Amino acid sequence: MAARFVSFFSPRNLFRFTRIPALRGIHSAGGPSWTGQEFNSAKDRVNTLKEDPGNEAKLKLYALFKQATVGACDAPKPGAFDFVGKAKWTAWNSLGNISKEEAEKQYITYVNELAANIGTTEESVGSESSAKDSGPGRKYEALEVTVKDGVQTIKLNRPKKYNAITWEMYQEWIDALEEAANDKSCVLTVVTGAGDYYCSGNDLGNFANIPPEGPEKMARDGRNVLSKFVASFIDFPKPLIAAVNGPAVGISVTVLGLFDIVFASDRATFHTPFMELGQSPEGCSSYTFPAIMGTALANQVLLASRKMNAGDALKCGLVSEVFPHDDFHREVDSRVVAMAQLPPKSLQLSKQLIRESNKSVLHEVNERECILLEQRWLSEECMQAIMKFMQRKAK
Repeated sequence: MAARFVSFFSPRNLFRFTRIPALRGIHSAGGPSWTGQEFNSAKDRVNTLKEDPGNEAKLKLYALFKQATVGACDAPKPGAFDFVGKAKWTAWNSLGNISKEEAEKQYITYVNELAANIGTTEESVGSESSAKDSGPGRKYEALEVTVKDGVQTIKLNRPKKYNAITWEMYQEWIDALEEAANDKSCVLTVVTGAGDYYCSGNDLGNFANIPPEGPEKMARDGRNVLSKFVASFIDFPKPLIAAVNGPAVGISVTVLGLFDIVFASDRATFHTPFMELGQSPEGCSSYTFPAIMGTALANQVLLASRKMNAGDALKCGLVSEVFPHDDFHREVDSRVVAMAQLPPKSLQLSKQLIRESNKSVLHEVNERECILLEQRWLSEECMQAIMKFMQRKAK
């Protein structure tokens, strides 16, 4: 799914996590023209950052730029459902009455700090495009997908964002599973994460990309993507293995009940903080978790946001085996390689036998969960909870 690059000042794109060209045009709106050479250089330099600097940095850049060009915040506070606008307003308003000159200096200093930490390049777009036009896995931006010796490996590859899942990343993951299902050379699929995290769940920027048609379309589109994503796990015909190399959050935890085998590092944790965000369970976890770990523990995990460590997850049956972190990849690889050498047709038919007994139930559960989530995303309670979370993270 191709990324669409628009101005940073568009409310529905403030928290959009895409490649850094999404920041081009970052200062195309708001305030009079500024003649300070250093300030203009800083504005230009933002557009050469190699990576998206993230929510906190973009809020700070926005606030300092507005303060430097307009002055103290005098705009009315946005309404309850404009939680992105409220985050921007709060960031700007928090600067109080600092002068335009002081805001300008802070802006320049902060841009230089970002450039030093992230790096800059004028050719980042062209070089990235060229890299994607050659070699295996060129279709994927946020995943690293390889196939070797009968094993497809899907690596969530946004380590600096803790492998948080964007809407585009959902579609890439669906495509990778479909490719594996149709690839005769692929015997099984392994999913793991790059860096220290397995996956931190949904990128909350997903809920900020409000289209012109309004939040109803955003929620409806999100429901459709999520439903298709979970269905791709339910219907996947080959053995599906999770290699949980670190902390797992949200949907990356709930879909584990649809994997055939789950290996975990002893540093892995499992957390589903849905209630804190005014949301509800997904990934068929409302069905699989009680079946796997019993109703009492499932309720603690899904309703009370109980975080489990690897030992807890092993004991309750969510995880198949736990390995010391330093030996994790070696231990997982040895088991995966051995499994990939087994007769592939036998593996597929046996998985089909195991899955078919509750496959229709899983699809029904998935549909019900997605309907409820669509409703929750449109609720003021959910909007306020996400807004509160974003403001806390931006401080």
